[in-house]
Amino acid sequence: MPLKMNGDPDYGSMLGPGLSLSGSLGGSETLPLLIPEAVTDLNTWKPMNREQLEAVAGGPGWRKFRSRLVLLIWLGWLTMLGTAIMVIVQSPRPVATPLHWWQKEIFYRLQPALFLDVDNTELSAISKVSDSLAYIQFLGIRVMILEGLFRHDVSPPNLTEIDQRLGTLPQFHQLIIDSQKAGVRIILDLCNLDLLEGPEFCNKTEMLSDSAVHVQDSLRYWLELGVSGFGICDTDSAFSEKTLTEWRGLVEEFSIEYNERIVMVKQTGDSSSPLNTSRLTVNSSLVDLVSKSLLPSSFHQLSAAELAKAMESRLKTLQGEWPSWTVDRPVAWELQKVLMVLIMTLPGTPIVRYGDEISHSVNVSVYLPTDDQAHEDTIQQNRIKSRRSTSFFQSLSRTHFREKALLFGTFTFLPFNSSAQSNSSATPPLAFLRSWGCVHVLVLFNLGSEPQSLDPNWAPSLPKEGVFVTSTGLDRLGAVSLQSIQLHPHEAIVIKLFEPDNYF
Repeated sequence: MPLKMNGDPDYGSMLGPGLSLSGSLGGSETLPLLIPEAVTDLNTWKPMNREQLEAVAGGPGWRKFRSRLVLLIWLGWLTMLGTAIMVIVQSPRPVATPLHWWQKEIFYRLQPALFLDVDNTELSAISKVSDSLAYIQFLGIRVMILEGLFRHDVSPPNLTEIDQRLGTLPQFHQLIIDSQKAGVRIILDLCNLDLLEGPEFCNKTEMLSDSAVHVQDSLRYWLELGVSGFGICDTDSAFSEKTLTEWRGLVEEFSIEYNERIVMVKQTGDSSSPLNTSRLTVNSSLVDLVSKSLLPSSFHQLSAAELAKAMESRLKTLQGEWPSWTVDRPVAWELQKVLMVLIMTLPGTPIVRYGDEISHSVNVSVYLPTDDQAHEDTIQQNRIKSRRSTSFFQSLSRTHFREKALLFGTFTFLPFNSSAQSNSSATPPLAFLRSWGCVHVLVLFNLGSEPQSLDPNWAPSLPKEGVFVTSTGLDRLGAVSLQSIQLHPHEAIVIKLFEPDNYF
């Protein structure tokens, strides 16, 4: 507001004495008392509004930056993808040779005569075998070899008739149908049958010719019903190159993809038959499978030391052809599970007998008259043992199917230095390795009655860490270090080893 001054005209004047303002002011002075300083324009940052942001984002600079950023991201992703593909392509990977079904499955020898009606029920032995298919499938078995299905004095023309004591022919036809539904193949065992003689033949030449024709017709009959193959022993009179050639041509006629029909030969002695079955298998494919006994012939029960020696000898002399292993010799019951582990982990096709999946350490007191409570307790204990035995067999069958190292892997026997053992008189442990790429399966055996510890320098090239797969006691679980493992008496262990910086 202007301030009017009526005092000395020269007081407060900016024009100096004697001077006066002109215009409407006249003789008075009208000026602001305080003159504010000039306001400085501060260049402060302010956020952009929506319109300004859209204008800037749509500009050429930001468009170029975004396009280059997207291009950089795609180039980085393609570079990582190409690097991963190169690593996969250049990594050494083992090539698996395709296996036939008879090279992958577990064979189960079964005699229908064991199911004869001892309890005076109305079911025949063949019908009881049909009822057991669910149990056989539960064990993980997909091939069943039926033994003793024909009478020993059967003639070639009657080879289409089974032993009437076991059941009727329609019942056996139903067994074949039920087994196909359950996914279990049937192989007929023709061992110990005289397929070259018959009462109606008058001379040897006619006998051999006509018997061969009758055998061919009978085998064709069974193949048409769905049988997967036949077995013959190397000691049978009909075992010859001519017989195998005829059988081979017949099974190939009925073979289709994924459902080949096979010819098996059971080697009954320790030495090879005069007929070189290995040569026939390789050159002319007359024999698909040669079944061999894992143990030498013996009329007495092998001790732990004898069994260890026989196993070591067998492991050192494994041949290149595809074998098939079985145990036909008496063995102590505490070593039966150890042998089961050996059969399931060796290269080749395992063949087990009916009842091998159940421990033979059954208390016979259940069959003796005794106190009712004690009798029930014994039965309960045997049921627990039976369940544990079947669980053990199941774990082995699953391991056999799932571990590629056991199906395709190489075999390496791992000897132990007996001088390094703490007790030189004890039965030394045995071990071998199955390898497939970076996967290694180590199988350890202690057949003796004393615990065994592994020497830290026993196999320095093996990975030191692994995980338990299965064991005879089913009490080994989780991770394990080879330097701290101890084998219990009469124990077998399967361990999956891990190589450093490798994952599978």
